[in-house]
Amino acid sequence: MTSDASVSTYSQPNFQLKMSKAKWENNEEVRIFREYLRIPSVHPNVDYTPCVEFLKRQAASLSLPVDVVYLRSEASPVVIIKWLGKQPELPSIILNSHMDVVPVFPDKWIHGPFSAHLDDEGRIYGRGSQDMKCVATQYLGAIRSLIADGYQPRRTVYLTFVPNEEAGHDGMVDLVKKDYFKKLNVGFSFDEGIASEDETFSLFYAERTVWQLKFKFGGTAGHGSMLLPNTAGEKFNYVVKKMMEFRASQVKLLEEHPNLDIGDVTTVNLTRIGGGVQNNVVPASLEAYFDIRIAITEDLHAFEKQIRKWSAEAGEGIDIIFEAKEDYAEPTKIDASNPYWMAFKQGIDELGLKTRVRVFPGGTDSRFLRHLGIPALGFSPINNTPVLLHDHNEYLGADTYLRGIAIYKKLIASVANVLAYTTLQS
Repeated sequence: MTSDASVSTYSQPNFQLKMSKAKWENNEEVRIFREYLRIPSVHPNVDYTPCVEFLKRQAASLSLPVDVVYLRSEASPVVIIKWLGKQPELPSIILNSHMDVVPVFPDKWIHGPFSAHLDDEGRIYGRGSQDMKCVATQYLGAIRSLIADGYQPRRTVYLTFVPNEEAGHDGMVDLVKKDYFKKLNVGFSFDEGIASEDETFSLFYAERTVWQLKFKFGGTAGHGSMLLPNTAGEKFNYVVKKMMEFRASQVKLLEEHPNLDIGDVTTVNLTRIGGGVQNNVVPASLEAYFDIRIAITEDLHAFEKQIRKWSAEAGEGIDIIFEAKEDYAEPTKIDASNPYWMAFKQGIDELGLKTRVRVFPGGTDSRFLRHLGIPALGFSPINNTPVLLHDHNEYLGADTYLRGIAIYKKLIASVANVLAYTTLQS
């Protein structure tokens, strides 16, 4: 839960990197970022080949070894770049990002969504400019700068570029099951965050539990002129009303407690309705689909019990089908018991960044790592910027992008030098 205590009092560093458009265009790091943005790795039917080739070239430019691991098929590659540490026996650090981006509606964009257009104000337009190709190339830029400084991390650092994060399958969820991943001996993970519209930077230490379920209501069918008993519509109405009443209670929580974020409550949304054959026929069945993101403070067993109770109260002939039912993932500890957190926080403090610790409102690959007991933090070094992930006209300022490289340079070096030996939890 976010509180005033989670907002640090450190002032933002003076990263004044204002340039003319020509200098932005000629900046090597900006050029690399824009090249990645121009690859249309967009759903559905993503072709990851250009991404893989781009990342191989980046690895070669850094003189770092690269592997490509295929998950369920050659259509779902994972690219892993290895930066060897001085003590490779220590648990490693992974810098994770996903290669895929969500669909676009080109007619809604003022510049082509895969043009990486750079305007006179330094705004770089492109799908993935915030979510999250920026983070991927910022990792690379930070490592490029550290290598140029002659720095070698104590722990081995792996950059993992996964597919299908936006689709929710054939990505990190499958990678963590492979022997290849187990051999990486991962101790800590960086992953994406969300832009902030004010001067603070958001740090995400946990995610809500994702459930997606379908209610299938069976009942008496017949002519629409009758008042038949035990209809699917009556049961539908009862259950949907209960679900929406619970939703309203969460809206009220946010209204009454301004210190809470959307990630601190449970969201319930009716997303699809199905059933019926024609207007004058009472249907034998109806369906209702819900997307539910459960707050980390909610008891999952009690919540499911409540849903089943509402279903039983509505009558017989109701099936509850879970199309997604994730287990609870223990939040990453943000205290002195977690040496990675302490190193990360030290880096943040030394940079003088104002931060806000939050629960991520959506889902990222971090949850699959937390399920294994691997601590993970979500962080995108983007502030004073409109939140445009999945939106039309997604962009990131060139100044903000370059400042993010400097921030990651500090944070990666801090975490990769952690001394304490932390092993995977069983």
